[in-house]
Amino acid sequence: MSHFKHHVFFCTNQRANGDACCNDHGASDMRAYAKDKVKALADKIPERVRVNMAGCLDRCAEGPVMVIYPDAVWYTYVDKNDIDEIIDEHLISGRVVERLRV
Repeated sequence: MSHFKHHVFFCTNQRANGDACCNDHGASDMRAYAKDKVKALADKIPERVRVNMAGCLDRCAEGPVMVIYPDAVWYTYVDKNDIDEIIDEHLISGRVVERLRV
């Protein structure tokens, strides 16, 4: 049995050459927000969740992106409301947020 039920990986890559990347869309800030939110909601999330940063996840054209394992569900997001919806629906209720799915 895994120590965590879900691992949430946010692409936080920043390209030095100026090419488009997830961090251009505030990915690091959104990861920090998600991490704090998951911690604050720990009593409502049925299993332990780990929110991690990742380097390039190679889906730059669809970014910013995050992926939740072991479900292998990829999401894009625009703002904190999208992050809230992913946490509430996927991590708490176990439902994929189809409108944000990549």
